[in-house]
Amino acid sequence: MNWIGDWNRVEAALWFAFAALCAIKAARASRDRRRIFAMLAAAFAVFGVSDLIEAETGAWWRPWWLAAMKGACLVALVAGIRKLRKNSRTRPG
Repeated sequence: MNWIGDWNRVEAALWFAFAALCAIKAARASRDRRRIFAMLAAAFAVFGVSDLIEAETGAWWRPWWLAAMKGACLVALVAGIRKLRKNSRTRPG
């Protein structure tokens, strides 16, 4: 029994759920926020795919491009969250 691989599949499901929530938010958001939520949805979805790959390879750093993929997702998630926070502070009302 490979509990680490199973955990990665559970994690992937969580990231796909976050991607779906962000996609729903994107569909309902204003134009400025729509782009941010769409970017977050894509980043969460790709992060979910990376966890499915990790479940098969057994390591987040193997193959090398998997680590790069995860790093790019993290950068996109941090950037999206920062933009969302900045956008929330500058909104009137």
